[in-house]
Amino acid sequence: MRTSTQRRRPELAAFLRNRRARVTPADVGMPPGLRRRTPGLRREEVAQLSGVGVTWYTWLEQGRPINASPQVLDAVARTLRLDPPEREHLYRLAEVPFQSAPAGLTRRISAEVQGIVDALDPLLAVVYNSRYDVLATNAAYRDLFQLPKIRTGLPNVLWTVFTLPEGACPVVHREKELPLMVATLRSSYGRHVGEPAWEEYIRGLSAASPWFAELWASGTVAPPGPRVKTFRHGGVGEIRMTSQSLSLDGMPECRIVVYNPADEEARAKLAVLRERREPSYLSGTDHR
Repeated sequence: MRTSTQRRRPELAAFLRNRRARVTPADVGMPPGLRRRTPGLRREEVAQLSGVGVTWYTWLEQGRPINASPQVLDAVARTLRLDPPEREHLYRLAEVPFQSAPAGLTRRISAEVQGIVDALDPLLAVVYNSRYDVLATNAAYRDLFQLPKIRTGLPNVLWTVFTLPEGACPVVHREKELPLMVATLRSSYGRHVGEPAWEEYIRGLSAASPWFAELWASGTVAPPGPRVKTFRHGGVGEIRMTSQSLSLDGMPECRIVVYNPADEEARAKLAVLRERREPSYLSGTDHR
């Protein structure tokens, strides 16, 4: 039985040949030349444009068992004009750990995603990016939470829970929940180390909250995951909720978090909040 690596190598070879054939010399600013037998670039041209040896690239395209670094794969991807999904596919076939290309965080959501979030009512739903900016909410979420905007123009959950007085914070058991949130933030930060927007965000929140600064300095890392959390509301008291994160295609580092009442008491309290809902809350207001 063939191993996974043995199956990937022919796929890698075919993928590179196919993508090389799509790129013409004109696409990369080269003269067409004479007696060109291939519809796209030659192997030596890909190697030259990517800054790698011709033999090395030939072996890569032949599916030979050679090692490739992320830097070299990125250079090949640029030469072959691969789009983000193709670049990720190249990494997978070459068996190199994939990291998405540095890019600004998503700060807008589509009408389709907003429609999904709205349709989840009476369940509470919110869309976060990996920095805990709030991109969209539904009316049920807004029944329970009021998140102020900060200087970025978007509500941010971490800024809210770390800068509000303890008695005004909607999260009960802060000593347990907030360290987990910071650890989840750090797991995302690893993909953005050195990016000005992220560094400014960390510096600003550290200055605003000594507790955040202390937790951040601990270096603890944790992935997002399902949780049972207790929140407080001034009108109905404490409410126990379960949370579940759902990924979004085409929106890397974003997730829909859905909150479900953990018991009948919570369900009844949420019903009370729905009855008190203002008509404006039904408009699908988001934070784009």
